[in-house]
Amino acid sequence: MGIRSHQPSISSTEAGSHKRLHKPGVARVAIKETGENPMSKRLASKPPSRVSAQPRFHQRASAIQEYGTVTPALPLELEQPIRLEMTEKLNQLLADTMTLRDLYKKCHWQVAGPTFYQLHLLFDKHFGEQSELVDTIAERIQLLGGISIAMAHDVAETTQLERPPRGREEVPVQLSRLLDAHQIIIGQSRELAALADKLGDDGTNDLAVSDVLRTNELQAWFVSEHLVNMPLVEAIQNSAAAD
Repeated sequence: MGIRSHQPSISSTEAGSHKRLHKPGVARVAIKETGENPMSKRLASKPPSRVSAQPRFHQRASAIQEYGTVTPALPLELEQPIRLEMTEKLNQLLADTMTLRDLYKKCHWQVAGPTFYQLHLLFDKHFGEQSELVDTIAERIQLLGGISIAMAHDVAETTQLERPPRGREEVPVQLSRLLDAHQIIIGQSRELAALADKLGDDGTNDLAVSDVLRTNELQAWFVSEHLVNMPLVEAIQNSAAAD
């Protein structure tokens, strides 16, 4: 009695295709006809087998959003034209705040005279507070779907504040420059708050009043008191009465 094979039977059609798959010349013919290796497509679609720790340097690409625009749709219940107007006003305020921040650091480094110590510390304190405002304003712009101004050359082209000289100035001039800058920003803050309230942008209204306006008002007070011409040793009234 013969032994039956347990191997499945293969039809003539399947056998023919099976043979064709194993013909060594088939792959070479396909490459010649198409100019591409079919295996290369399958390999390219697969992720790399190893992850490299090598940084990829000098990468450049087009901006994903242009300056002066806002994303069209956000879940903020604020229409696109309102957000566009708010981000434009906020960017002006941001440029001026960044300039005032840097002016404080310049004065911090270059102050001189009998009041050096207290002004050196005061200017640095105000610099830190202005730096916080810069971050707050910039993030508000981004939150509204806009693009915040960031680089020094763009800020220099945008700011309304007077540009100081590179050299060192006397303390009264430093203080006067700071007060002039505060006055411009305080005026902007009031206008922005009124406009935001009119357009229903409560978040920008709150930022303009609670953060920018109140901080600049307080700093202006501290700076302006240093410009009061007061005697340091002998009171003027007592001196006049003694004569």
